[in-house]
Amino acid sequence: MGIPEYEAKLYDGKIQGGNSLISVHTENSDQVSAAKEIYKRAGAEDIHSTGEASAPHKAAELSEKDIVKNPIAQFEKWFSDAVNAEIFEPNIMTLATADKSGRPNARVVLLKGFDENGFSFYTNYLSQKGKEIKKNPLACLVFFWGELERQVRIEGKIEKLDKETSEQYFNSRPVGSQIGAIASPQSQVIANREVLENKVEELTKQYEGKAIQKPAHWGGYIVKPTVIEFWQGRSNRLHDRIKYTFVNGSWKIERLAP
Repeated sequence: MGIPEYEAKLYDGKIQGGNSLISVHTENSDQVSAAKEIYKRAGAEDIHSTGEASAPHKAAELSEKDIVKNPIAQFEKWFSDAVNAEIFEPNIMTLATADKSGRPNARVVLLKGFDENGFSFYTNYLSQKGKEIKKNPLACLVFFWGELERQVRIEGKIEKLDKETSEQYFNSRPVGSQIGAIASPQSQVIANREVLENKVEELTKQYEGKAIQKPAHWGGYIVKPTVIEFWQGRSNRLHDRIKYTFVNGSWKIERLAP
């Protein structure tokens, strides 16, 4: 049975995803308070500084008997936990790519959907990451939900989403974001910020009262996973690591040493 696509959208300081609507905390104190509450509910000690500069670990565990055989379903379970825990923008993920020579690069992007096919996001195809993806279509995604002491690492091949899907998402974006996608020559050197601001002003006047079409250089990508690893923090650094590897049409499940 397929996993329905999840798309996180920001509306007036809130994230809506699935059936959940959670407030976005923008102050560090709010994030710390949320983390303390999670630790309190788990029966752990209060967060404090230690010799290793790390928070004490909860009693949570990740065992083979409790995991879902389908890693996408397991991800959905953990993602829902992150949403329900009111973690700040739980759809934040690090996207790592490499150029043709193997030189790595990484940046933070936002997950916009996931299902049995993979994990999707949107960007400028002419950006540095777009150029790297074109030459070396392999990528790694990393989610880290520190308050839950959980990490998910995803390896896979990356492909462009179809034009219709990209257009549908582009049309759902606020006008300001649509204009920004057209105005910004992402990753290129510009003389100053005024160059962008002037271009935005020009385009705002040009498109006033008109529908804005998705530019050809902007759209979505999907990372089709071949490896998905779930990491759960445990005491004494004896963390749980469960790796799913797609082999011959099915997912092989293995435990890794921390």
